[in-house]
Amino acid sequence: MISRIKEDLLKLKNPEKAEILSVFFKTGKGQYGEGDIFLGVNVPEQRKVAKRYLNAALKDIQRLLSSKVHEHRLTALLILISKYQTADAALKKRVFDFYLKNKKYINNWDLVDISAGHIIGDYLLDKNRAILYRLAGSKQLWERRIAIMATFRFIKEDQFEDTLKISKALLKDEHDLIHKAVGWMLREVGKRNKGIEEMFMQEYYKKMPRTMLRYAIERFSEAEKRFYLNK
Repeated sequence: MISRIKEDLLKLKNPEKAEILSVFFKTGKGQYGEGDIFLGVNVPEQRKVAKRYLNAALKDIQRLLSSKVHEHRLTALLILISKYQTADAALKKRVFDFYLKNKKYINNWDLVDISAGHIIGDYLLDKNRAILYRLAGSKQLWERRIAIMATFRFIKEDQFEDTLKISKALLKDEHDLIHKAVGWMLREVGKRNKGIEEMFMQEYYKKMPRTMLRYAIERFSEAEKRFYLNK
């Protein structure tokens, strides 16, 4: 099955787009995506491929997820998300554990963003969320991004506490990709409850990296933006 998935993706290969994506996802030496290989297949096409293999076993998904090819890993996650969404409680737990066990392969921002909320966040909706705080304290960039992006699922249920706590924990993070993710999630909180976001902003905006602040206040009025940016 894995060979068929890879063959299907290879048929969609676009060298020109692959080159563009390699630059966009920072695959150069010393960059966050160093060594990542792209075929140049867009996400809608990968979704179509994934739909043909929704019955793939976890062992096959693991083999695909461990590939150095970016589209292999993303397609593996798309299959995993669909498997989780149609699973019973026992299989959901297996998928959740599988995700955490293989998180080292979820190693670019799009891979995290497309999957963390759907699997980690959804599974933890009615459970202890201590794992997110351990991930938020990790030295690994992608584990920290998983922690904050998983809370997107909570936000959709008007559960904001963990987003705010993890955002606070990441205020001093040095990586731009964490600044963007935290700012984005704070903005999502504001979409649901602007008052709660404003309370957080009023307490912590002076400590926020500039990128995080800009993302968080993107939907604010021009006057409100000037207030936060000029202070």
